[in-house]
Amino acid sequence: MDAPLAGLNIVVTRPREQAAQLVQRIEQAGGKAILFPLLEISPAADPQSLRALVSRLHEFNLAIFISPNAVRYAMEAIRAVGPLPAELKIATVGQGSAKALRDLGVREIIAPHDRFDSEALLALPELQQVAGWRVAIFRGDGGRELLGDTLKARGATVEYAACYQRAWPQQDASTLLAADPHAITVTSSEALGYLWEMLNSAEKEQLADVPLFVSHARIAEAAQRLGWRNVKGTAGGDDGLLSGLIAWANKR
Repeated sequence: MDAPLAGLNIVVTRPREQAAQLVQRIEQAGGKAILFPLLEISPAADPQSLRALVSRLHEFNLAIFISPNAVRYAMEAIRAVGPLPAELKIATVGQGSAKALRDLGVREIIAPHDRFDSEALLALPELQQVAGWRVAIFRGDGGRELLGDTLKARGATVEYAACYQRAWPQQDASTLLAADPHAITVTSSEALGYLWEMLNSAEKEQLADVPLFVSHARIAEAAQRLGWRNVKGTAGGDDGLLSGLIAWANKR
């Protein structure tokens, strides 16, 4: 059986409820997956605001889901009221969110296929002529404003709905170090910052040379600014991370 990651300890830092598939695929490739979540996801602190927007969703032309978590929590609120409005266009920033929507029966989805970020979504032809549109953006608490600001500049009216919140779990860096990681995967700049903050100077020096696999150029830039010395960019999603890990392992 092909096991390109045999003998390698691979740290997965995704939120616990999102990590199962990547953990499974690392183990299927022969690696040992070490789950070390750097973010916790929970429902929005103010669900009433989400419910209020959902009750008016028929007034909107476009709904954008920023992440799989946005899909999960927003669609729970939407389905409590009824089906998605038939004329509502649906968009996502990445293919992970698109898959989550397809799993819930949504078929027509506007989403980028190469880069998975706001810039890539905004570059699609379907989002160029939006003057007069009303757009709902489902996301976590806070986040980048580029998507909404750009759509407003193109003439749309934009409303945000926070449908989940992020928090930092209580983690101990000594647990991570004791696992003797050969590689670390990170899919969030926020999670990366939390990891770096929990390390003391000696721990930072110890981990700075461990290959850090990141799924977006923005995370890679943040890692290099912090002081990681062995940053490896990959394509997006679990497929990109796993392909990057296997390519690296084959060269060791």
